[in-house]
Amino acid sequence: MNKYIRIGKQIYNMENTREQRRMVVFVLRSMWHDGDMKKLIAFFAANAVLCKFQERHQFHIEQVTRCFFYNGASFKERMALICEHYRYLSEIMKPEAFMQVCCYNSRPRYRLWEGDFEGQPIWAELLMKAGQRKEGCLSVDIKYEGRDFYQIIFWINKDKDGHEAMYIGAIQGPNVDESRDAIKRMTKWAHGYRTKNLILYMTQAVARALRLKKIYAVSNYGYYANNHVRADRKLKTNFGDFWLEAGGKETEDERFYELPLIEPRKTMEEVPTRKRAVYRRRFAFLDEVDAEIEQSVNVILKA
Repeated sequence: MNKYIRIGKQIYNMENTREQRRMVVFVLRSMWHDGDMKKLIAFFAANAVLCKFQERHQFHIEQVTRCFFYNGASFKERMALICEHYRYLSEIMKPEAFMQVCCYNSRPRYRLWEGDFEGQPIWAELLMKAGQRKEGCLSVDIKYEGRDFYQIIFWINKDKDGHEAMYIGAIQGPNVDESRDAIKRMTKWAHGYRTKNLILYMTQAVARALRLKKIYAVSNYGYYANNHVRADRKLKTNFGDFWLEAGGKETEDERFYELPLIEPRKTMEEVPTRKRAVYRRRFAFLDEVDAEIEQSVNVILKA
């Protein structure tokens, strides 16, 4: 018990009553699954990079004890995906880059892409965010005016066919009422390409650069919050409509859609003549984003 109390104190703010209750639940669940928890901790301790990671970061230990990631995920499934996510990244990433990207609160954050929007910097980051650990282990974030604008949260795991795959647990955007004008201006800046499409495009580029073979994304039914009964945790958007619009397709598992690794593009012949100039500029912009992300990710990968 003392071991789990010690870990819990590193995860939770013990000055907060709600966090204290979560701490108690964490310790009780860890004791109930003591055998598996020991295996999880031993898995990370057996590898030099993962051992160092575990000394700095304990959220992966909490994640396995809570109903995170997707609807119906069992304790053993959560444990398996956590181990696979970090095993894969620790094997393909340089050790210092792995720590920078995967550890909570690492500084500096790892930038994937940088641009200029109306004279202000805009950029994309690859990072672990404690606040998004319900939906995954890493995030691709678009930052504007120093705050999160759009983000996709994901984890890496093998699919049923053994392919290394990205699993998207959520896509999140800004408060629409407060950011409606900024979204409209940013869409115009991106040559008519919506910002939520841009964050998905960037995430697809990350998946390819990380040498992943498939991308899956949760449906509304597959969203982790369906493990809970609280109405305020339910989605107020429709993931499925967006995944289908982005070229996705339903899978045998109703909790997930499969998305293309590369966004389908119209040919110039399919584009109305009056819009072709805009589409050429849009495609050129996206190609630049793609190339910069590929280069940024390649820097952190082992040769």
